[in-house]
Amino acid sequence: MKLEKYSLLLLLLLTPYAHSISAPDALKDLHLHAIQAPPDADTSLTSVVELPLELISDNKWRLPKGEYQGNYVIDVPIHLACDDGAIFNGNNHKNTLNIRAPHVTIENCQLTNWGQNLTNMDAGIFVERTGEFSNILNNRLSGPGFGIWVDATPNVTIDKNIIEGDESIRTQDRGNGIHLFAVNFANIINNEVYHVRDGIYIEAANDNIIDGNYLHDMRYGVHYMFSHRNEVTNNLTRRTRTGLTLMQSRQLTVHNNRSEFDQNYGILMNYITYSTINDNFVSNVQAGVGDGIHIKGGEGKGIFIYNSLFNEISHNYFEDNALGVHLTAGSEDNKIYHNSFVNNKTQVKYVSLRKQEWSEEGKGNFWSDYLGWDRNNDGIGDVIYEPNDNVDKLLWLYPQVKFLMNSPSIELLRYVQKVFPVIKYPGVQDSFPLMRPIKNADSYR
Repeated sequence: MKLEKYSLLLLLLLTPYAHSISAPDALKDLHLHAIQAPPDADTSLTSVVELPLELISDNKWRLPKGEYQGNYVIDVPIHLACDDGAIFNGNNHKNTLNIRAPHVTIENCQLTNWGQNLTNMDAGIFVERTGEFSNILNNRLSGPGFGIWVDATPNVTIDKNIIEGDESIRTQDRGNGIHLFAVNFANIINNEVYHVRDGIYIEAANDNIIDGNYLHDMRYGVHYMFSHRNEVTNNLTRRTRTGLTLMQSRQLTVHNNRSEFDQNYGILMNYITYSTINDNFVSNVQAGVGDGIHIKGGEGKGIFIYNSLFNEISHNYFEDNALGVHLTAGSEDNKIYHNSFVNNKTQVKYVSLRKQEWSEEGKGNFWSDYLGWDRNNDGIGDVIYEPNDNVDKLLWLYPQVKFLMNSPSIELLRYVQKVFPVIKYPGVQDSFPLMRPIKNADSYR
């Protein structure tokens, strides 16, 4: 039977989430909200206590099977679990569900048909600033705007949700799957997100964990902006335009992620500092073709390091990409060692006038096209590896010359440069190239 709103609220006030404070007798007949909405809150939303909730135990409530149309708010600190077939339908308007109270858990629910107005931040679930310590668990969301928007709310957990965008809408007009704004201490783990704009977007959000998510068929898998001290671990991206887009951030830990068949970039670093990029596997990143989905001119880079300094990039595996690593625009003082570059069409593109040594403490990287030898069998090549010559730099400066790449004139230039290196521009060198990869490809799976 449908519970009266005041009855449910009074029960909630007696739960551990209300710190065991009982309501005075004079207030027992009042229709009170446990959480006072901020002045700018949407007061037109319907409280979930108006729904036919059934008490399971303590503070856990069940929503029976059925379709509940409208725009709802959880304004009391409850654990709400949905039966199979319980659907929140936002009627293509505003947010389907707001979380306003702290210590809310919502699980096993289906949410659909929220609004498409990205300016108004329409979302399937919108966590308001008062909704700290919320848990969003094992829900299914499908709609055109943002999937889950967390608005400057600390200590939120988003775990094992499936979020689907609207593939019929242009990518740039869709919302992000999970959007964190000014959020601290969030755990975003084990979610699947697809057909959205960006899978997980993080802006001005520090000290968060992004772990074990599967992000596919979208623009960017993970997108960082102005966010520090975050961990990005064990995520898988497939068929995105960029797997991990890391921008204007510092002290990131990017560990054990996989990028497979992404277009343009596997990992993109733009003004990233004091960060650790290690044990990641990037394969089959292909050049864009300018078809409106893939960026024309994107060279299929396993990792693109742009204006990024003081980072450690190690123990990564870059395989079968159009371009293994591109480093440019003042990206200096990075430690790049113990990486494996395997069967990339071009291993390195380096555009700068400063010599860069890519080894650390006598150990460099593995290069599948290395032609040197190891006479003392110590696992380190005896000949320095230099991936680029002056002809490469000529082609980068004047792309129109590329049509002559296989001509006798270019081959002659390469031969003269090798035999008579009179003029040699600074570039990348690995003085201690490894004869074998640090780990084989299967160990990253």
